[in-house]
Amino acid sequence: MADGYARLTRQPQAVIVHVDVGTQGLGAAVHNASTGRAPVLIFAGLSPFTQDGELRGSRTEYIHWMQDVPDQKQIVAQYCRFTAEFKTGRNVKQIVHRALQFATSEPAGPVYLYGAREIMEEEIEPYTVDTSLWSAVGPAALPELSVETIAEALVNAVEPLVITGYSGRNHAAVSELVKLAETVKGLRVMDCGGSDLCFPGNHRSFVGVRYGVDPLIASADVVIVIDSDVPWIPKHNKPKRSAKVFHIDSDPLKNMMPVFYIEALGRWRADSTTAIKQINATLTSSKYTDLLSASRFGQRWETLGTALMVKEASLQDGAKMPENGLLTVEYLTSEIRKTCPEDTIWVVEAVTNAIQVCEYLRPTLPGSFINCGGGGLGWSGGAALGVALATQAIAKASGATKGKFVCQIVGDGTFLFSVPGSVYWIAARYKIPVLTIVLNNVGWNAPRRSLLLVHPEGAGSKVSNEEINISFAPTPDYAGIAWAASGRTAWQGVATDARDLALLLPAAVKAVAEEGRSAALDAHLGGSVGKFVANGVDNTGDMI
Repeated sequence: MADGYARLTRQPQAVIVHVDVGTQGLGAAVHNASTGRAPVLIFAGLSPFTQDGELRGSRTEYIHWMQDVPDQKQIVAQYCRFTAEFKTGRNVKQIVHRALQFATSEPAGPVYLYGAREIMEEEIEPYTVDTSLWSAVGPAALPELSVETIAEALVNAVEPLVITGYSGRNHAAVSELVKLAETVKGLRVMDCGGSDLCFPGNHRSFVGVRYGVDPLIASADVVIVIDSDVPWIPKHNKPKRSAKVFHIDSDPLKNMMPVFYIEALGRWRADSTTAIKQINATLTSSKYTDLLSASRFGQRWETLGTALMVKEASLQDGAKMPENGLLTVEYLTSEIRKTCPEDTIWVVEAVTNAIQVCEYLRPTLPGSFINCGGGGLGWSGGAALGVALATQAIAKASGATKGKFVCQIVGDGTFLFSVPGSVYWIAARYKIPVLTIVLNNVGWNAPRRSLLLVHPEGAGSKVSNEEINISFAPTPDYAGIAWAASGRTAWQGVATDARDLALLLPAAVKAVAEEGRSAALDAHLGGSVGKFVANGVDNTGDMI
C-alpha cells in the first residue's frame, strides 16, 4: 500500500515491521519498491541487546532470543538506498531525515532503519529539526553542449526513436515528451513498461508498450533512452551499429545491477523532465525552426497519422465480441475501458497478458496507469489500495468528496500471490473501494513462456500445464475469496462469457463508484473448462 501511495504522489510513506521476521515478511515488496523507485521508509525493531535488566527495555520474552540475528539489515539491504541503526535517541530525527533524503532523491526507493528496544526506551530532552533543511537532492540538468548534440542528432535523423520506462512518474514529463514528438515530427516513442504512463496511448507517435522487443529498435538511426532499465533485449534485437544512441537516466550505470550495459555515444545522470525541457527549448530556438519546418517532417507526420488510423481499425476489430461469445483479453479489456470512468487509474499486473491489456486500455492521462515495474508478483492488491487511498487524500485536500476510480487488472496467479485475504479485509475495514478484474486463464503461464524462450522444442513444450504443475484447475472462487475476506460486503461476480460480462461489469463498476464497496469480477478467458462456476449468485453479483 505504501508503495502504491508513493508511486502516485511521489511522497514518501512509512512502514513499521517486527524485527527479523517482519523484515522477512516484506519479501518481494522491497524488490518491487526498489525497481519501481517508490520512496518508502521501513522501520524495524531489533531484539533487545541486554538480558539481565541492565537497561529499560531489556529482554522479557522467550522470543527475544529466537529473533536475535547477527545482521538483520542484510535481509533487505541490497534493495535499499540507505540502511542505518538507531544507536541513540539523541539524533533519531537526523537519522530519519537523512534516510528520507535517500528515499526521495533520484533514483528514489526504499530505505531501512532499525533499532533495539533499549534505544527506543531511552529518555531524551525534546528537540526539533528544521525539516525544510533536509530536502532531497535537486534535479540535475544536461550540460549545454550535450543538449546541442542530442538536438542536432534528432533534427538530422531519418528514423528517430525514444525509449522510456518510468519518466512519467513525474507527470510533467508526459507533456514535455509529447511536445518533443510534435516538434520533431516522425519521432516515435516506445514505453518499455517501467511502471508509469509515459506517453498518451492514443498519440500518433506512440509505438506502444514493449518489453525490449520491437523491429523499430533495430531500424532506428537515433535512439534516446530516457529512464529505462531494459530498453532492449540484445538476444532478440538491438540498435544497429551505425545508430546514434544517447542515454539519459537518474541512474545510467544501474548501480544495483551487476550486469547492465548499452553502447551509447553519451550517457548522463540527469532528471528526465529537466532534460526533455532543455532539448525542447533548444529545438524551438531560431537555430532549428526553419530546419524542422522542412517538408520531410510534415510527410513523416502524415505517415504516422495514417499508421495510427490503421492501428485504430485493427484495435476495433480485435475488440469485437467473438462469435462464440467467449472472452478474449482484447474484448474484455475494451469493455472494461468503455465501462469504467474516463479518468480511471489503472493498476495492472497482468504478466503474460500485459501487452494486450496496455494496447486496449490505451490510457492517456498522466498518472492514470501504474504497473509493478519489478518481478515480485502479488504487488497489485496492496498497491491498488495504496493508489486509491492516495486519491482519497488528494481529493480531500482539494475539497472533493471522493477519490478517483481505481481498477486493478490482474492475472489469476498474481491475484493469489497478493494475499487477497488481507487485501479485501483492509479494503472493507478502511473503506478503500477498488474494482478487481481477474484474468482467469486457469494457470500461471509465465513459466511456460520463459521455458519456450530457451527451449522452444524441449520436453516441457510438449506437455500440458498440469504435467508441469502450473495449472490452477480446478480454480479457486477468486471473487468469493474477496467476498469472504471483506466480511461479505464486497461485490462479487463470475463472467463465463460475453453475455455475463454485459450484465456484471456495469454492476461491478456501480458497486465501487456509487456504493463505495470493493468489487471482484472473475473473468473466464476462453471458456470455463477447469474454472470455478458460480452457483447461488444473481446477475448483480450479490449472494442470494
